[in-house]
Amino acid sequence: MRAPRTAAICQPVVYWEDRARRFAAEGEGLAAVCSYGMPAFYNRMIHFCQRLALQPWLRLRPGTRVLDVGCGVGRWSRMLAARGARVTGIDLSPTMVAQASRRASSQGVAGNCRFLVQDLAALDAGEKFDVILSVTVLQHILEPAALRGALQRMVEHLAVNGTLIVLEAAPNRLIEDCDSAIFRARQRSTYLQLFGDCGLQVRAITGVDPAPFKTWLLPRLSRMSPRLRLTALAGVTALSLPIDVLFGRTAVGPSWHAVFVLRHARGPDAH
Repeated sequence: MRAPRTAAICQPVVYWEDRARRFAAEGEGLAAVCSYGMPAFYNRMIHFCQRLALQPWLRLRPGTRVLDVGCGVGRWSRMLAARGARVTGIDLSPTMVAQASRRASSQGVAGNCRFLVQDLAALDAGEKFDVILSVTVLQHILEPAALRGALQRMVEHLAVNGTLIVLEAAPNRLIEDCDSAIFRARQRSTYLQLFGDCGLQVRAITGVDPAPFKTWLLPRLSRMSPRLRLTALAGVTALSLPIDVLFGRTAVGPSWHAVFVLRHARGPDAH
């Protein structure tokens, strides 16, 4: 297991491009988009739990216009394109976008996808979308003003009756031990305030991963030997998976991540 480098990676473009070059071409590319440099079994667990949490909201009709923000290697874009959606994926990293395009072609869904190298802060996708999907993107935007600006760009691209689906680390209580130079686990109430300020209404909030073991372990990993670290991750995966699979969506309160399903606060007839 390779640990992420901590020097000179706090600039988002540099960080994500470095991460993509190291991991985006490996296997399913999950180490590039889930937990940086973690073992494959751990990242498969994360991806599986995210997919279960998102599944009720991604049953889309063919032709649905979807924007996949921070698309990475295109794991969600390709899944939705295979269901007939018209998907635009954007990512900060050219290597991520190249990998997403390559994987879409290999999967036979390139005709329903387009991928763009864009910074969310200056998002300009040229159209509005029925569904905008953002999975663990906002938690990597550290400055409050930049966070608000990124969300406003998404809101501006959301069709009048569209749905914004956001999955983020959003615990009910502040857990700063897991924060880093590229990550913030903001309290759920902070996101709810931000959504309201940006003109969004919450349609639903569901959970993802209520098992407490990951949040206990992650701040301690750096102090462990490689062998102990791998053993601890395997144990946490074995303990967490059944809890998260069985209770992930419904155990909203203790969940480390949350799925927010949002729409414009004002309907098309509001004045």
